[in-house]
Amino acid sequence: MTRKYFGTDGIRGLVGEGAITPDFMLRLGYAAGKVLGANPKGKGRSRILIGKDTRVSGYMFEAALEAGLINAGVDVGLLGPMPTPAIAYLTRTFHAQAGIVISASHNPYQDNGIKFFSADGSKLPDDVEAQIEAALDLPMETATDLGKAWRIDDAVGRYIEFCKASTPWAYSLQGLNIVLDCANGATYHIAPKVFRELGAEVHAIGVQPDGLNINLECGSTKPEQLQKAVVERGADLGIAFDGDGDRVMFVDKDGNLVDGDQLLFLIAIHRQQFLGGCTGVVGTQMSNFGFELALKERKIPFARAKVGDRYVLELMHKNDWTLGGESSGHIVCTDVTTTGDGIISALQVLRAVSDFGESLDQLTRRMEMLPQHMINVRLASRDGVLEHGDVKAAVTQAESTLADTGRVLLRPSGTEPLIRVMVEGKDPSLVQQLAGDIAQVVERVGNA
Repeated sequence: MTRKYFGTDGIRGLVGEGAITPDFMLRLGYAAGKVLGANPKGKGRSRILIGKDTRVSGYMFEAALEAGLINAGVDVGLLGPMPTPAIAYLTRTFHAQAGIVISASHNPYQDNGIKFFSADGSKLPDDVEAQIEAALDLPMETATDLGKAWRIDDAVGRYIEFCKASTPWAYSLQGLNIVLDCANGATYHIAPKVFRELGAEVHAIGVQPDGLNINLECGSTKPEQLQKAVVERGADLGIAFDGDGDRVMFVDKDGNLVDGDQLLFLIAIHRQQFLGGCTGVVGTQMSNFGFELALKERKIPFARAKVGDRYVLELMHKNDWTLGGESSGHIVCTDVTTTGDGIISALQVLRAVSDFGESLDQLTRRMEMLPQHMINVRLASRDGVLEHGDVKAAVTQAESTLADTGRVLLRPSGTEPLIRVMVEGKDPSLVQQLAGDIAQVVERVGNA
């Protein structure tokens, strides 16, 4: 199904260009109101919630979406700056027909975007997104019964309590010294309170958003400030979120970065040992091979999905598993919530640290991350490259050399004329050599 505006994770782009304009957001609000605002029970007024991260353009798009929804006859609950997973949760608890997130996640402030959640707090199916796109062509007719807007003043408190309730009663972080990096984003006023109220000593950075500094040299994609702060303060660990709070990365006491694969591993082995077992874990094509081997050693099933949380969730549901995620730190625990949630995931990791009685750096040593080497090969044409006999032969030769100690992945970029060649294995020099050999063949074939 071809979609004009929706990508794999909503609509996103540079503010002022394409769909990221006030005019488009007004029409999008109206279209969403007509499609999502239909009350399936046929009783009462329909309501849709709107939340946003801290980027300055959020004010503009919030107002435009609100106007479009009200014109379609839908009531609008305004949440203000809230993490993306909080909007999913609040959509469910308010029994709203949908939730709208204004955010460009880990991108800089110049970008913005829109994500939708259905009434049950999950991402919209493709066919519903297609219906919204089709409704964008409808003439905007003012409803005879206009919607109303109200501000949900206790949204922050509600979500804080939900996060705390994801841990057992009487669970405490007392005695733990943590540095938090909130990326000057949507978790800035929430994450520090969650961890402090659970008893941790918290030093927070990235908690002074000005509309322009979201993700700026901070957060889960730029953890250098956090790594430095953890070492300087002698903290037990550090936790970094991205701009909209659905991703998380950790830093151990020595300043070493702990990525999503390692965090997923810790959650999985904690469930296996302390919570009655782990049915399986979904990773992606980019998940480290060492992660797969470590799970296999412990007889925990593992499956790879395409890159993107949408595909991770699809495979989790298909396998009836409750744990999955990506190396980027987008972790989903569907037995706790419906979507990736940085704060919830961080608390799951901290439970593992507490119950195992070991420090984060000690626990991460239970899994050996294998060296990866990636080469982006820019091509005149990608057509037929991956199916070419010479490319297949090069991949087969590399896989034979690695045997069962590594893997090869060739993946076309979704946005550029590139093919990404990735090789991973136990020998760093061999990995680099094999990646270079395959990249040369891909370049020759693609630029012939």
